[in-house]
Amino acid sequence: MNKKKLLSLLTLGLSASVLLAACGNESEEATSDADETASSTAVESSDTETSSDDFSVVMITDVGGVDDKSFNQSAWEGLTTWGEETGKAKGVGGYEYIQSDNEADFITNLTTGVNNGFDVVFGVGYILKDAMQETASNYPDTLFAIIDDQIEGENTTSVLFADNEAAFLAGVAAAKTTKTNHVGFVGGMEGVVIDRFEAGFYAGVKSVSEDIDVTVQYVGSFADAAQAKSIANGMYSSGVDIIYQAAGNAGNGVFAEARDIVTADPSREIYVIGVDRDQQEEGKLTVDGEERDLTLTSTVKGVGVAAQEIANLAMNGEFPANEVQFLGLAEGGVSLTDGVLSEEAIAAVREAEQAIINGEIEVPETP
Repeated sequence: MNKKKLLSLLTLGLSASVLLAACGNESEEATSDADETASSTAVESSDTETSSDDFSVVMITDVGGVDDKSFNQSAWEGLTTWGEETGKAKGVGGYEYIQSDNEADFITNLTTGVNNGFDVVFGVGYILKDAMQETASNYPDTLFAIIDDQIEGENTTSVLFADNEAAFLAGVAAAKTTKTNHVGFVGGMEGVVIDRFEAGFYAGVKSVSEDIDVTVQYVGSFADAAQAKSIANGMYSSGVDIIYQAAGNAGNGVFAEARDIVTADPSREIYVIGVDRDQQEEGKLTVDGEERDLTLTSTVKGVGVAAQEIANLAMNGEFPANEVQFLGLAEGGVSLTDGVLSEEAIAAVREAEQAIINGEIEVPETP
């Protein structure tokens, strides 16, 4: 029952957010909240026990940070919305985040969340898996929810997304748009999750034309925007005209490089494909009085909606204990924005989307 409820709420929530984005009315309020709290924070200790009336949640970021304009930020926006809708205050006894600067921070930050009395501790990102599993085992009276991987225990729940399905659609969109027949993929760190992005994108491109080249490179980090910018420079210089980046905060370096190139040479027609949330804003710039949008489209996954609904279920005593939700196109867990795609590209994307939902296309999960 809890699983069905989460799926239903996620589908409704994500559908609404995609509709708003398509209409160009996406609110920047949550983004502003994230920007205002972008610096690393540590939850202040509190001697006051959290009662059931003061149900609270905390989110532990991965190294990308809460203002990564991607995965972590989406989760934080979801919990911020939850806090506002339930009348909670930011901080102990309400909703909070603790930012991880490196992997060594994970156990410490998770334990801090427990010790400060938060009822649900969210771990955002697959690289927190081991730390989440260890901490959940040590603190059975606290609820733990991981996004983008799976842990076990009666006080845990896990949410995974079929990123390969949305990435396939991004590949179709790129293949229908490229003029150089050469596109690129920039990943953050190699692993099961980013493998899904790479595999889906490659398969989507090749489903349109085997003649299109796909260059793949990894940053080796979700935080090193400078390295991602350098990789993007090399790709664009080699003839790549569209880059799909799945690199968290590092992916902002790809956007920065695209903006720099077009600013220096407005004749260049290059694009970036956003990830995890609608990253249209990251591709906007004005050159010689002309507004340009370098974000071709974005693959979106309902990270924030999932976090919000898990918080609601837990608060209502319906925490989906020891369950794993795997959410794809059919469940409304992932999607692709229209962005600045041509009508032909949108039609091809919609056709591929329906074929995936109907089981006519099986999208690979590994490269």
